Amino acid sequence: MLRERINDPSLTPAERVAALQEYLQGSPAFPDFVTESNNHVHTIYSFSPYTPAMAALRAREAGLMVVGSVDHDSAAGAGEMAAAADAVGLGSVTGFECRVYLYSADEVAEGRAPLHDRKLNNPDTAGIAYMTVQGIPASQRERVAEYLAPIRAARLARTARMVERANAILEGLGAPVLDFQRDVVDRSQYEGGGEVTERHLLAGIADKLIERYGRGRALVDGLGELGLELSDKVAAQLGDEANPYLEFDLLGVMKAGFLDQIYLVPDREECPTMAEVAAFATSVGAIPAYAYLGDVTASPTGDKKAEKFEDDFLDELVAELRRLGMPAITYMPPRNTAEQMARLASLAADNGLLEVSGVDINTPRQQFNCPELQRRELAHLNDATWAMVAHERLAEADLDLGLFAEAGPLASLPLSERVRRYSAVGRSLVAGTSTVGEAADALRKEAA
Repeated sequence: MLRERINDPSLTPAERVAALQEYLQGSPAFPDFVTESNNHVHTIYSFSPYTPAMAALRAREAGLMVVGSVDHDSAAGAGEMAAAADAVGLGSVTGFECRVYLYSADEVAEGRAPLHDRKLNNPDTAGIAYMTVQGIPASQRERVAEYLAPIRAARLARTARMVERANAILEGLGAPVLDFQRDVVDRSQYEGGGEVTERHLLAGIADKLIERYGRGRALVDGLGELGLELSDKVAAQLGDEANPYLEFDLLGVMKAGFLDQIYLVPDREECPTMAEVAAFATSVGAIPAYAYLGDVTASPTGDKKAEKFEDDFLDELVAELRRLGMPAITYMPPRNTAEQMARLASLAADNGLLEVSGVDINTPRQQFNCPELQRRELAHLNDATWAMVAHERLAEADLDLGLFAEAGPLASLPLSERVRRYSAVGRSLVAGTSTVGEAADALRKEAA
């Protein structure tokens, strides 16, 4: 079937896009567009059940207007995502997500790192943060791949060491042990430029636990030996012998309650500083953004415990992000309260930061939709998304046409006005009512 080919990791990106185009010739029934987008979709190039082509199709089936990919330490799916989004009539924003140290070792040693010991948006290690780099011009993808290659290699080596820790625990449970290549690397797209993440490792462990205990109630009882505490809802999911998402559900539970037993802190080869990644992003015409998490009361995907993150020192953090060269901040409306988002919007405006929205997609249970974006007070997030669509296409023609380019034609205008004008350009480019060349000429004339 064509849908299976669209989502077949063994095919090349070109073959998957071709399968999508053939599928579209059958005129599938799509819903009307809704005022929503998702700029934070993960694909098989990090950990997800979806190829970029299938993610674009699922986004169209959800009625989205824009879809964006941010795979961990990889932009290998960017070309496929852009082509697939174009095929189904969506705008696209492509990039990657990575972990960074907020400060260099020298800054910490010299006392110039005020937040180095704070837990930011990363539950595993204080001083390390998640960030994204989005809106990468197509011509810069090779430079991005070269930049990320040593980061990917360092993460692969760390994951191999974590396998040794995991195997010691599995042996103690009488479970089969992991073969790093077969059970972890081979389930990833590492050889094709993708990343091996903790989720790949946990998925391998999940397979071994299912093999050890079986499915159903026996698995739930066996997880007690790992010290995992399950809610009634999760216990029911894991205890369902017919659960088609068992591996994903078990993986989420283990990420929240087990990962710390085998986790190793990344070194600075794997995690550059935020300022270093932000500078690289700027050099290739992309937009770096801090990924705000906020205090968590309940995780929609079950992969995070209720705990505190940045909210107690958010004012100080946002000011520090701006000092470190971050022009944007990204967050996930379904994970945050209205109060959190209103506070973040106010801080972003005060510090001149672009707000970027998206919902991370890691499991087949998750929805691509983000209905919060239909709320009037969040309309600016849709404008920002369309501005990033324009940015990626215009920066491909000329890096000085990027939204944050110092020599850009609208650089003297306030960010809100630049976003408004680029948003209109993004909509017109996807609608086909203007070309990149025409839009570029219009922007340059405005500045003349």
